Amino acid sequence: MHMQVGLVTLVVDEYDAAIAFFVDVLGFDLVEDSPSTATNGRPKRWVVVRPPGAETGLLLARADGPEQATVVGKQTAGRVGFFLQVDDFESTYERLVSAGVEFVGPARTEPYGRVAVFVDIAGNSWDLLGPA
Repeated sequence: MHMQVGLVTLVVDEYDAAIAFFVDVLGFDLVEDSPSTATNGRPKRWVVVRPPGAETGLLLARADGPEQATVVGKQTAGRVGFFLQVDDFESTYERLVSAGVEFVGPARTEPYGRVAVFVDIAGNSWDLLGPA
């Protein structure tokens, strides 16, 4: 039996700014951007991005109401909750720094590889991970 996680929801303030960050800055593919309807009947968009060649993607979901707005940037309570693995850590790190991505500290080497923590457009913490 084959199973996989297909999508992970990332709550954001606004669709277009989030798309610009993930596609134009990080280099993800925009897989889908379609009109949809929320369970409460309000219009929304179904926006899916994912790294090139990856199977798992992010569903960029605009916060709908005050309760959802409170979790923007805090989905993992301040912990690193997302992990972007790359083959060429140094060139990816330099490209993201040049693009203005906010890193919270210098790149470092750990037993599992090269790592640097960055913050996405919503304020969530990510590990950029590469081989040792």
